[in-house]
Amino acid sequence: MTRVLIVDDEPGLRQSLGLLLSGEGYEVTSARTGREGLELALAEPFDLLLCDVRMPELDGIGFLRAYQEKGGTGLVVMMSAYGREDAAIAAMQEGAYDYLPKPFRPDEVILTLKKAEERERLRFDVARLRARLDGVDGGVVPPGGMVAESPALRDVLDIVARVAAHKTTVLITGESGTGKEVVARAIHRASPRAGGPFVGINCAAIPESLLESELFGHVRGAFTGAVADKPGLFEQAERGTILLDEIGEMPAPLQTKLLRVLQEGEIRRVGDQRSRKVDVRVLAATARDLEADAKRGSFREDLLYRLNVVAIHIPPLRQRPEDIPALAHHFARLAAHRLGRRLGLSVAAVEWLKDQSWPGNARELEHTIERAGVLSDHEILEPRDFQPATRGDGAAAASGAARTLRETMDVAERTAIAEALAAAGGNRREAATRLGVSLRTLFYKIARHGLE
Repeated sequence: MTRVLIVDDEPGLRQSLGLLLSGEGYEVTSARTGREGLELALAEPFDLLLCDVRMPELDGIGFLRAYQEKGGTGLVVMMSAYGREDAAIAAMQEGAYDYLPKPFRPDEVILTLKKAEERERLRFDVARLRARLDGVDGGVVPPGGMVAESPALRDVLDIVARVAAHKTTVLITGESGTGKEVVARAIHRASPRAGGPFVGINCAAIPESLLESELFGHVRGAFTGAVADKPGLFEQAERGTILLDEIGEMPAPLQTKLLRVLQEGEIRRVGDQRSRKVDVRVLAATARDLEADAKRGSFREDLLYRLNVVAIHIPPLRQRPEDIPALAHHFARLAAHRLGRRLGLSVAAVEWLKDQSWPGNARELEHTIERAGVLSDHEILEPRDFQPATRGDGAAAASGAARTLRETMDVAERTAIAEALAAAGGNRREAATRLGVSLRTLFYKIARHGLE
């Protein structure tokens, strides 16, 4: 059902429009002022908004600007009395979809809304078709950042599409490197909160003593070094989405406080005496078996129930080899951009990549392609370009045994430089800092090893 918000200070118009649109199958909400309408429009997702140009407190232009600045995604149709069309046209120049001159006939209103709905349907279909064609015809990752050639991942994307429109908490599970954050970002992009912030935090990467302050913020004087009030990540994600990655590593005391946030929609800064309301959609991700952790008592069972309203499991890459070609081409493009050179994959290289088990999943595939791009002089990578990068320690030692000491040192130096350049995204100054050498020395060694 299409959701419509009517924003007008005339009670009779709100009532008559509401009855007309309800009779046509629309779900209608109304607001008496521009400010009230803005609060409603930002608190709930609306597909279409009918807004009067002239209103007290906040006029139609101000409403439209504020709505768009705050990330509103619904189509806005302005309403203006006869003789005031210039204001409505100005609103269209600001981004309104259309305008209706007052007084208007019922059929004019319905026709305008149907046109708006059809436009949105066409826009959605074109975007979906373009993403599909890109994913098939060139190995390009669609705008959502996900390849879905395999049936398993298509099922994942189907769930993403279903849950995106709601504020439902989602628990994303899967092995390390499978793309849990990519799925979280896809949910955010497809949601009514897409215009708001996406904030991610790895709960395992921050010391326990700092994690609470990072999540919920602190007030001045809460602890040594707290010289000013600081909002936490939940406040920074207001009207957006927060991803709690590696949620299974969250300490027990914070699990209790997170449960309260999910139940009450409130956070309390460290050292503060009052709570603050937050409007944040919570996504959680983990590579752990939280059900087993809950049975062992290391993870709160009631928190698991709160997080696991909808579960999305991402299969490992070895179970969906159909996704490897498009992913590989995508990672090759990213590596080419970072390294500042042309880089592609031969058909044989793609087939070779498909045959590997990839215990590190998509992350390992990406790093392997970038490393091959750094170490190889070829524009089109072949299977031989990957094999040195994926050999185990035993193979490397065996090959090193046949080298002279000078050769072994050269190989080690070249590999260290290549890895530093890759880690620095091609930034030579940063790579020199990582290696502990001067920039001039690094330039010399890059030229000596043919890594330009």
